Amino acid sequence: MNASVIFKNAKMVLPSEVVHGSLHVENGRISAVAGDTSVMAAVDLGGDYLLPGLVEMHTDNFERHLMPRPKVHWAELPALLAHDAEIAAAGITTVFDALGVGDADPESLRGKAWNDVLATIDNCTQQDLLRADHHLHVRCELPAPNTIDLFEPFQGHPRLSLISLMDHTPGQRQWENIEQARIYYTGKKGWSQQKFEQQVVLASQLQAEYSEPHRQYFVDYSRTHGIALASHDDTTVAHVQQAHAEGASMSEFPTTVVAAREAHKHGLRNVMGGPNVVRGGSHSGNVAAVDLARLGLLDILSSDYVPGSLLSAVMSLVEQGVMTWPQAVATVTSTPARATGLSDRGAIEAGLRADLIQVHIAELPNGHRHAVVRAVWREGRRVL
Repeated sequence: MNASVIFKNAKMVLPSEVVHGSLHVENGRISAVAGDTSVMAAVDLGGDYLLPGLVEMHTDNFERHLMPRPKVHWAELPALLAHDAEIAAAGITTVFDALGVGDADPESLRGKAWNDVLATIDNCTQQDLLRADHHLHVRCELPAPNTIDLFEPFQGHPRLSLISLMDHTPGQRQWENIEQARIYYTGKKGWSQQKFEQQVVLASQLQAEYSEPHRQYFVDYSRTHGIALASHDDTTVAHVQQAHAEGASMSEFPTTVVAAREAHKHGLRNVMGGPNVVRGGSHSGNVAAVDLARLGLLDILSSDYVPGSLLSAVMSLVEQGVMTWPQAVATVTSTPARATGLSDRGAIEAGLRADLIQVHIAELPNGHRHAVVRAVWREGRRVL
């Protein structure tokens, strides 16, 4: 790789401060950070912000492109390319494609094998067709009878870097309020009221039979293979304590302040959704991400189901005075990178990968401001 470039006239968001100056890149790595803005042969960013490329460790966006409507399956290659382009346009240079395994519903995307999808990611990477660096996050639905079978193509896969343990049984965790679950499944998935009622009964039966043995299987697999482990939708102290005992390093989308506090007590990083910040609350009726941020309990932001929400959430936290630029940017760069074992990226520091994004702050007619991605570089090479 021979990607060498100098950027000047940039507001660089460093780990602890914002510096107006220049950045030097050699062979895809950051070589120097300087306060000099008078460099001659350089890319002039016109006073825009220069941020580390965003690290997205939990996005359902690829699944959305693979099944854009209920029961509508899209071909793997165009789905991946569209997902990758959207991810890059949102300023994300490292993405953990969250793929769910396990579903008793035969019409579900997560109830089918992922072999062709994994082959498509590998082939596109080999042909240098992708803008972002793609990793795998396998979301394991513990009560589903087919979860372990559907995990088979991921076993030993070099892209697998994160496993999360999920249980979406209505009446607990994310769906502690069953009426919120009804709205979601009948709205997004198009279930009839009758089907929802049938699935609620079935879900409880499956949870009782499969959840614990499947949980132990994936905990053992993560420990044996050195894969980062995350719990999901922790609601109670007991949920977090179990996750900690199993070796989890992250608590994804804790639903209560109590669970988030317990996670911090045991050293688990709390992951919350960017859409939660942007909307001002959870679509499931759970704890608001900004409330956790004000309590010092928010560590990582995930775009979840809207890639562009990462940068919008950062902007919102800064504009509200909840976090400084370096603090807010860390939730979408250095902290998720460290949590998933990626020590070579996530900050503007000498020696790290030159994964960078140029961000312009647009002034809107309504008096608000919006962060706009103008350019993206991965390892010093412009990809957008």
